[in-house]
Amino acid sequence: CVLCGRTDDCPEKYGEKRTCVEYNLTVHYYCLLMSSGIWQRGEEDEGLYGFLITDIRKEVNRAAKLKCNICKKKGASIGCVAPRCKRSYHFPCGLQRQCIFQFMENFRSYCWEHRPVQMFTDKEAGGASQCTICLDLVEHLPVYPVLKSPCCKNAWFHRECLQYQALSAGIFFFRCTVCNNKDKFQKEMLRMGIHIPERDASWELEENAYQDLLHCYQHCDVKRCLCKKGRDYNEPDSKWEIKRCQYCGSRGTHFACSSLKSWEQNWECVECRSIFAKSGKYSKQKKRALATSEKTNGTTRLLEEPSPKSPRQSSGSPCNFLLQSPKIMCQNLSPCSHRELPASNRMTVSLSPVMSNRNWSLRYKHLRQQRREVRNILKELKAQVKRKTTRLNINAENIWSSALKGFRQRIFSPTNTLEVNFSNCKNRSKTSTTAASKYHFFQLLMLHLQNSSLFEGSSGKNLSLDSQAVKENLYFEAGRMIAVSLIHGGPSPGFFSKTLFNCLVHGPENVKPALEDVADVDVVRTIKTIERANNLSSLQSTVQDYCEFLAAAGCLRPVTALCDKNMLVNDLLIHHVIKRITLPLESFRQGLKTLGILEKIQMHPDVFSSILCHKPERLSAETVCDLFTIHSSSDVNKVEGDDFWMGYLQDVESGESVVTLEDILLFVTGSCYIPSIGFDPEPTIKFLHIGYPIGNRLLNCLELPITKTYQEFKNKMELTIRRVERE
Repeated sequence: CVLCGRTDDCPEKYGEKRTCVEYNLTVHYYCLLMSSGIWQRGEEDEGLYGFLITDIRKEVNRAAKLKCNICKKKGASIGCVAPRCKRSYHFPCGLQRQCIFQFMENFRSYCWEHRPVQMFTDKEAGGASQCTICLDLVEHLPVYPVLKSPCCKNAWFHRECLQYQALSAGIFFFRCTVCNNKDKFQKEMLRMGIHIPERDASWELEENAYQDLLHCYQHCDVKRCLCKKGRDYNEPDSKWEIKRCQYCGSRGTHFACSSLKSWEQNWECVECRSIFAKSGKYSKQKKRALATSEKTNGTTRLLEEPSPKSPRQSSGSPCNFLLQSPKIMCQNLSPCSHRELPASNRMTVSLSPVMSNRNWSLRYKHLRQQRREVRNILKELKAQVKRKTTRLNINAENIWSSALKGFRQRIFSPTNTLEVNFSNCKNRSKTSTTAASKYHFFQLLMLHLQNSSLFEGSSGKNLSLDSQAVKENLYFEAGRMIAVSLIHGGPSPGFFSKTLFNCLVHGPENVKPALEDVADVDVVRTIKTIERANNLSSLQSTVQDYCEFLAAAGCLRPVTALCDKNMLVNDLLIHHVIKRITLPLESFRQGLKTLGILEKIQMHPDVFSSILCHKPERLSAETVCDLFTIHSSSDVNKVEGDDFWMGYLQDVESGESVVTLEDILLFVTGSCYIPSIGFDPEPTIKFLHIGYPIGNRLLNCLELPITKTYQEFKNKMELTIRRVERE
């Protein structure tokens, strides 16, 4: 900077750093604003920020004669405005010496001796309270780093916190965090040297920041969707049009799937119905019309199960698994055994009609069986992993860059045991084990990959074409990260489309893509236009209209019959879904060969599709129950202990608890999901004579207290898990 002589580029401290190449001038914005001998005489687009180049040169020459009272170097362009004070300094030096710069009116500057101060009463001085921005303690002292609110007696701030908030919020949203006062608060902060930029808030300037709010929910949530084209298929003015819940709008159903006859007919999701039912405002007539199971054309149709809109409610359906768990053999436990207990010990176990459906149950069991087979295959591959460790330093706010840097470091090897350290989370090491950090890392990484520009599509994703990613070999790294994640305890990816999966298994030359695989809206529109041609002349006209498009795709062909449109559509699909991404696909396949994953996928395609093409199953009481093996000593009433544990899982699943099933899993293992490879060691439960439950994450062991009543057991569980969660 020609005014302060520093090369620092820190917009938060010194403002934007700009260079005028034509005149070989570089300045910090704040240095320019605060210089005493220069005025903004030009328009905003003239010179630098409206300061003319000739004026800047004159100011540089003037400052060259003045020595900074702080660093003792020449070039001090800022002077204290207090009468008879002759101190001059550079802007960075003034910040260091705690001078105050007022970013308003004439942009006055005050040295450390004459700077304005806030008045404190005797009662206010000497105490301490929380900064209402960062929530750390701030002492009530009349010093430079501390500021108090002019409108709230109990609002205190760190100066640095206020400055960062002002830069983010801008002049329209910067206000007192306690009472929301704007005018009085901004006036005092400007007086005390807080810069409030005259622009909109940073979150308002993000491109497409609120784009998601413009999308209407279009997904069929009934338990058995009848549409052969999938739950996301929506065809207006037909029986496959999606109708949204009239109350929440966040759940939907096809007309045919819920027997709706017209658009005027109202439809409510199960959760909204249950809320109205509890409030007594839901009529019996509606309850009969929208029963949980109905007969439609002789076929039993099952409505959707309640969805977890509340973040504290676990998903899943109550069922009779408590009496049939394969890992727990309780000979004396019967469906009526809880009635024989005291009233405080009773727990209600309800049977869900959804879980009793035979077809759905068979598919569910088949999927779980496949995932068990995958688990065994992955455990075989894990034998390659050595005890030698490699540490990955991860920044959770920039997960992709830090993961990429870790995977590309010279000492990284997929066969080494991985240790993950979150460098930007100071307290994580105090509360999390190495395994917990690794679980969290792979969860964030898979989520980033799913939403990255390397893939395209809505639910089932295909590879996209990103030329820059091809140059940087990012598709290879993505494949390698997924392979490493599967072996080292990451979650199931679950977002591959069937087309992408088949390309990996059978090769792209043996795969026939569908229209749902095309993510480009314009291409979809073009293909649909060609498909709608109902005679030869309209088809030829359409081909003529899209001549350049078809030629660029290499699909332009003579059309002599109406049946030629099928070949044309097929060529377009193959080009956009397969041929276009030949290089990314090959690179991705090479990455998946890491640790032998791709070879196993090709040998066992059916079982691997369960984790690559299907989202991980939501935790249910049955899943968590089956996950644990129960051990108990001879002096423990095993039946009663099991009864309390399984009843508690039911309460958590049905939303009758302040914790979730994910909280319980996290408490024991350090992970809120079940890894594709499973837990090592396998989770166990012990019933002991202890005061409160203990989660041993090193052994994946949950030690449960023996209590006299179920309510006492539930209270202890929730108190302990919530305390650990807060920590």
